[in-house]
Amino acid sequence: MDHATLYDISLRIAYAYDAPAAASRAVLRMLPLTGPGQQLVTGFVDARPGPAVRRDGRDFWGNATVEIGYDTALEEVEFRFDGRVRRQRPDDGLDLSCGLSQLASELAAAQSLHPLSPQHFIGTSPRVVPVPEIAAFARAATVESGSTLAAVRALSAALHGEFTFDPEATDVTTDPAEAFRNRRGVCQDISHVMIAGLRGIGVPAGYVSGFLRTDPPPGQPRLEGTDAMHAWVRAWCGAETGWVEIDPTNDMLAGVDHVAVAVGRDYSDVSPVRGTLRSAGTHTTEHRVDVVPVG
Repeated sequence: MDHATLYDISLRIAYAYDAPAAASRAVLRMLPLTGPGQQLVTGFVDARPGPAVRRDGRDFWGNATVEIGYDTALEEVEFRFDGRVRRQRPDDGLDLSCGLSQLASELAAAQSLHPLSPQHFIGTSPRVVPVPEIAAFARAATVESGSTLAAVRALSAALHGEFTFDPEATDVTTDPAEAFRNRRGVCQDISHVMIAGLRGIGVPAGYVSGFLRTDPPPGQPRLEGTDAMHAWVRAWCGAETGWVEIDPTNDMLAGVDHVAVAVGRDYSDVSPVRGTLRSAGTHTTEHRVDVVPVG
């Protein structure tokens, strides 16, 4: 039986500048991934106004990238993705992951420079550094776990119980240590804290950026623009199990409602828009996402 869902997805990220911004350059990561459990059926990333320079490619992690450049002044710009994605429901299989005490030896045997190698995801990364308090929390939360996957799920549950989802408490630059001390933040913060905790107990962990379908309250119509870009965690649970994706914000394994756009060590590897510009004033930005099931 095919437990798959088709989604029509649109993403808009718009910037408006108080003073015209000149010589703008950006790298966009907005095109959903194709891989096990997910296929991009059709889709395109665009910019309005059209850029002077465009180059499509992929980064080291396999994420689709669009490099664009403008040589004229911009008062506003909008980056867009429109497409259709097919998402399969993950199998609820047996837990075949090794125990935490065996993970180090399995990790040592997995020597590779491949982008999916767990070796890239065990040490310090630009946005996630060792935090003793987070590591201690992770050890306490997983002390009774019988397997690596069980430990991953236990840490997710513990963080979900500790954190209050609060969009006003943090911003995109907030350090995971600060978010952990305050026990408040958004999906990016909770994911960064979980990555720090997993790495602190020897579990390779990375960051997933994507979309999460949200359901309206019972009896209420679905509202346009109510979906948002989301973040969750991927953890390497040994050679037999490999990578597992888990959403600590909602304390659930990533499922048919999660659509991945980019993967990396932390947010710095997957930000949907990253670039430079020359501008004398401030700017405002607006994000809008719609994830609509087809049929």
